[in-house]
Amino acid sequence: MRRLLLAAAMLGTVSAAQAADMPDLPILRGGFTDGLSKTTRNWDGFYAGGNFGYSSASTDFSQSVVGLTNFIFRDSVLQGPTSSWSLLNKTTTQGTNFGGFVGRNWQWYDAVLGLEGTYTYFNKISSQSSGSNALDIVNPPGDVQPTGVTNHYLTTLTGTAAATVKDMVTLRGRVGWDGGDFMPYAFAGAAIGRMDVSRTVTSDVKLRQDATVQDAFGNVITIIGTPHQVLAQTQTQHRTNNFVVGWTAGLGLEYCLWEGLFARVEYEYVKFSPVMNTSVTLNNARVGLGYKF
Repeated sequence: MRRLLLAAAMLGTVSAAQAADMPDLPILRGGFTDGLSKTTRNWDGFYAGGNFGYSSASTDFSQSVVGLTNFIFRDSVLQGPTSSWSLLNKTTTQGTNFGGFVGRNWQWYDAVLGLEGTYTYFNKISSQSSGSNALDIVNPPGDVQPTGVTNHYLTTLTGTAAATVKDMVTLRGRVGWDGGDFMPYAFAGAAIGRMDVSRTVTSDVKLRQDATVQDAFGNVITIIGTPHQVLAQTQTQHRTNNFVVGWTAGLGLEYCLWEGLFARVEYEYVKFSPVMNTSVTLNNARVGLGYKF
């Protein structure tokens, strides 16, 4: 029995010595699990690039000529009734765009915050609308009529308006997530656009006075009057290279191609403040190429 125990002890000592001499296998220290982790990119730093894409512009001309009609009918009984007329329509037009961007990223772990400036030139983003409306305005508020007389203001308005978006600069704040070789992001900020806007309205007003009288037999009859011209006027307004402010927001995705070289795709929504009662909104889709320094 003593010999058996002594032999077992000697075998255990030899086995321990052999295990100590064996090479360090990666599987013994969990080395194979490193291959499952994502590849982390450093998105921190300055970057610049260019892009091109497609734009759809929606222009609301429905109130474009209101400012002109208010001027024509100022201090008259027709200003109120005509101020709510919608002569023109909303239009949509499409075209291409191209431009550039420059920015700076700050990265904390997987979070990426950035500030970016962009310039975009729009090709043939121009639209226009025309229309007319006629209405018989009867005894408008503030109008004074003789006894038994009804005033009919036979009013016709004809208008046209046009808008062209030339280019735009934006300053955008970005929030992104480091996904390794790719980075999705959202942005929002301020925009300044340059536009040409024009509008024209022609007014034609005739007054017809109908008299209600009683004949010799006691019958009440209405005598239709003859219309006569009281107003015929055309007003035109045009602004060239007018700067207009707005805001922008959207989503994008950047993908690292090689070292600091990256590609991007993004969607951008832009809404400008009205110019001469004409409102313009843009939907921009872009692809681009940039380099992070």
